[in-house]
Amino acid sequence: MRSTCSLLALVLSVLMAAPRIQASSGESKTAQPTHIAGQSLLDDAVQEHARAADRNRETVRLFLERADVKAIAGKYGIDMRRAESAVTAMDASEIAQIAAQARAADETLAGGQSKVTISTTTIIIGLLVLILLIVALD
Repeated sequence: MRSTCSLLALVLSVLMAAPRIQASSGESKTAQPTHIAGQSLLDDAVQEHARAADRNRETVRLFLERADVKAIAGKYGIDMRRAESAVTAMDASEIAQIAAQARAADETLAGGQSKVTISTTTIIIGLLVLILLIVALD
């Protein structure tokens, strides 16, 4: 019984290893897979990603420079210099999230409202606190 189990284990091991041996020996009749994207396309994608991150940083910087944002930050004791320097320390995904929120708040403020509402104030404070928390946790 023990020799039967050993033989079965040996046969299964050989069968499992056989495809790996054939594929790695180079005797396969299938062609090597080619790259779908060329190097220039990959370089362009990386550059576009960097440009998007730069645009997002600029969006957040412009939002933080608004007089009403500075007034709200001063009212709640938030250090704007620290928040502005935190923008440069964020990675691309963090800055994308913050920029989306900044765009939404900016649209609300630019939408013809003559004074800042509580919801916009909450968004601004949330953005500033989020920026500071991201930097503090890194």
